[in-house]
Amino acid sequence: MHVNLIQIGNSKGIRLPKTVLQALKVEKELDIEVKDQTLIVKPVRGSSRQGWEEKLKAMHKRGEDKPLISDMLDIDNKEWEW
Repeated sequence: MHVNLIQIGNSKGIRLPKTVLQALKVEKELDIEVKDQTLIVKPVRGSSRQGWEEKLKAMHKRGEDKPLISDMLDIDNKEWEW
């Protein structure tokens, strides 16, 4: 199937026919990958953040959810330039 590129702002895109979307059972997201000069388009099943809540809870139990850098602002630091 041939499709034309269309202008979308500063980018270009393609329109996927309804029959293609129905065949893929696309809900609302697609995963796009370029491999060996080939565009691979796959439907995303579920949320792209599916499973995050459980993983974050497990990190918390292991104590791995601490900030890597301090989020406190040292206003008295004389090296600051304003």
